[in-house]
Amino acid sequence: MKEFISEKAYIGKETKMGLNVIIEDNVLIGDNCLIGHNVIIHEGSEIGSGVRIDDGTIIGKEPLFSPRSIFKPKKFDPTKIGDDCLIGANVVIYVGCVIGTKNLIADLSTIRENVTVGDVNIIGRNVTIENFVTIGSRCKFETNVYITAYSEVGDYCFVAPCVATSNDNYMARDKERYKHFKGVTLKTGARIGVNATILPGKIIHEDGMVAAGSVVSNDVPKEKVVLGNPAKVLRDVNEKQLLKNNLDK
Repeated sequence: MKEFISEKAYIGKETKMGLNVIIEDNVLIGDNCLIGHNVIIHEGSEIGSGVRIDDGTIIGKEPLFSPRSIFKPKKFDPTKIGDDCLIGANVVIYVGCVIGTKNLIADLSTIRENVTVGDVNIIGRNVTIENFVTIGSRCKFETNVYITAYSEVGDYCFVAPCVATSNDNYMARDKERYKHFKGVTLKTGARIGVNATILPGKIIHEDGMVAAGSVVSNDVPKEKVVLGNPAKVLRDVNEKQLLKNNLDK
């Protein structure tokens, strides 16, 4: 067992590391961090102070590109992780990500390249966030959530376990699809119930709520509950459930 810490890396005060850690050139790690066993932090990555990174996690991974991929190789900025984040075991955070402060990213999650995450979010176990996604602050993504590429998520959003989102109406056929990739949009306070499916380009407006198991094929209006396959408006969101009445709870 042997660690590798580049002489060109900066390690802050009181930061502790486990066995077999690899820290590449020009990595910056702040003070009072805890780095677990078998962690790899790739070149140029910046880690704030008070960050915990558990065993087997990879920070700043370069993406792979299939000859059939719509994405082409490019130069990415280094990954940046803000202060006081907690990152679980066997997490993969790709190059080009900017992660804010006080986020929890649980075991086995994957965050693809060019993703921006705000502050104080919970990204649950085995969540996948694809590339070119923007996430606000104080959101919660529970176990096995899949957020497709080119999506936008506002603040205070809630996404229950096993929710799936999509961005391709052409289902991988017809070159016309390359012109129309569009992820989903969750406005501030949007909520999605367990095992729901959100189709490409759909918008869940402020305080919109998608019931469990629904298939969203039309935009969800502000402060409305939708239910079914295809999802249709059921009723107004209960007044007590509106975000404006819960910000202090």
